[in-house]
Amino acid sequence: MEESLKLLNENIGEECSAADQYSPLTLAYLGDAVYELAVRSRLVSHANTQVNKLHKHAIKYVSAEAQCAAVEKLMPVLTEKELKIFKRGRNAKPHSMAKNATVKEYLEATGFEAVMGYLYLNREYERLTELINAAFEVLDGE
Repeated sequence: MEESLKLLNENIGEECSAADQYSPLTLAYLGDAVYELAVRSRLVSHANTQVNKLHKHAIKYVSAEAQCAAVEKLMPVLTEKELKIFKRGRNAKPHSMAKNATVKEYLEATGFEAVMGYLYLNREYERLTELINAAFEVLDGE
């Protein structure tokens, strides 16, 4: 997955020298897409099946409830910088809320996604992959 992220960014993205200057909601916007792509890639690599089945299985990983559960377990392994980005994302004031999540779940998921976006923009693919795989382990274990 790490190599795929590198190739993707090399072909469509420019170097970002100030990722920590982006708003936390912008980081979460990008992080949501990065994490969703990782989840979809993983699911498709394990089974070539109907799209609606893939979607139902993806919810186990991408819902606000799932992301909240994952980040709560990952909190002790976040670096100081990642924790700062997480808190900025969690404390941001979103303009909408998820239909099927509590406020706490939604805000913590936003923090998780902000970390994903931050790592992607900083081209910290190894760390990004490490955290995504750790989230998979947490969510597969529940």
